[in-house]
Amino acid sequence: MSQPPSTVGATVLARRTGPIRAVVFDLDGVVVDSSAVMREAFSVAYAEVVGGGPAPFEEYNKHMGRYFPDIMRLMGLPLEMEAPFVRESYRLAHRVPLFPGVRETLEALHERGVRMAVATGKSGPRARSLLDLLGVLALFDHVIGSDEVPRPKPAPDIVLRALELLDMPPGVAMMVGDAITDLTSGREAGVTTVATTWHGGDVTALLAAGPDLVAHKPEELLTHCAARDPYQLGEMAGSERG
Repeated sequence: MSQPPSTVGATVLARRTGPIRAVVFDLDGVVVDSSAVMREAFSVAYAEVVGGGPAPFEEYNKHMGRYFPDIMRLMGLPLEMEAPFVRESYRLAHRVPLFPGVRETLEALHERGVRMAVATGKSGPRARSLLDLLGVLALFDHVIGSDEVPRPKPAPDIVLRALELLDMPPGVAMMVGDAITDLTSGREAGVTTVATTWHGGDVTALLAAGPDLVAHKPEELLTHCAARDPYQLGEMAGSERG
């Protein structure tokens, strides 16, 4: 059965002040398909620190998008799990792929002059290392981890920091995420929020959170991001003449 097209709600029309010129992406579940590796890393960390019994990964998965120490606090698990989790995540990073269509979409956005950033629940160094391994780090202007802002998602700090670094106002930016925490962070930062469905998570709950847009595959993001506008082209031409 074919997926319905992406939709635009009334809120996004009121929030935008111009065409989309900046896109802030969540990482896990949006750009990279890291669920299997995270499950393995979490299971190893749980066995090392907590002991026997099945690791509660399904509960962990419900908090996806948050900073790992925050998830441990919410689950009542030892913060000492972070070190082996990070160690295993680095060790298994070569097994994390990009989602189909992501590379092509990022390249198209880059060609159109759209500024791009990553705002992730991961630490900044780990996120940049993974994107570099996948060969797409250079397509992003900035990659920001939850350890690099005062308050991680669902607070708006990480999206606001991305906008600050990109030098873009909220009215021409959108936050693309697969978790309610992403939508909350983007909404509080004043940007257009986009819920993605290609990760295969709890899409029903995600859509119930009221995103401005819904994208069923990465290429649909291009619909909302125009090519370089005349103002940008004029700026570039003036710069070249100078």
